[in-house]
Amino acid sequence: MADGRVPLWWRRRIESLYAGMCRVDSRIRLLGVEPQKGAATAEYAVVLVAATGFGALLVSILKSSAVKTLLMNIIKKALQL
Repeated sequence: MADGRVPLWWRRRIESLYAGMCRVDSRIRLLGVEPQKGAATAEYAVVLVAATGFGALLVSILKSSAVKTLLMNIIKKALQL
C-alpha cells in the first residue's frame, strides 16, 4: 500500500504465526521442565540412601567395644579434672 499501512489480512497472518510460535515455545519450555523434577527427586533419593548407609555405619562403629572403651576413657579423664 502506498500510504504505509499494513493490510488487515497480513496483520492477522502475522498475529497467527506469532501465536503459534508462542505455543511452540511454551511446549518446549514445559518439556524442559518436567525431567528436572524427576531428576531432583532421584537426587534426593540417592542422598537419602547414602545418609542412611552412613548412619548405619556410624551406629555399628559406635557400638563396637573398642570405641566404647575409648569414649569411656575420655569421659573419665574429663571428669577427673
